[in-house]
Amino acid sequence: MTENDQPADILDCIGLYCPEPLFQTRNKLDEIGVGKTLELVTDDPAAEEDITRFAKRAGHQIVHFEKKAGVLRFIIRRLK
Repeated sequence: MTENDQPADILDCIGLYCPEPLFQTRNKLDEIGVGKTLELVTDDPAAEEDITRFAKRAGHQIVHFEKKAGVLRFIIRRLK
C-alpha cells in the first residue's frame, strides 16, 4: 500500500452482519471521489466473499485485504 492509498474515509462495521456491511460500503463508496480509497473494518465472516464479489461486479479495486483475529480490513479503490 502506498501513500496514495491512504483512505479518504474509514467505515467501521464491527458488530454489523450481512447485509449491512455491504450496504454501508456501497453507500460510502458513492460518497467518495473516483480514484479515492475507502477502508472498511468488519467482523462479519460473510464480508470477505460479499465485499470481494461486490467490488468486482461494481468495477472497484481491492487494494489491500487482511484478516486478523476475526477482524477483516479492506482498502477499496473506487474506480467508477
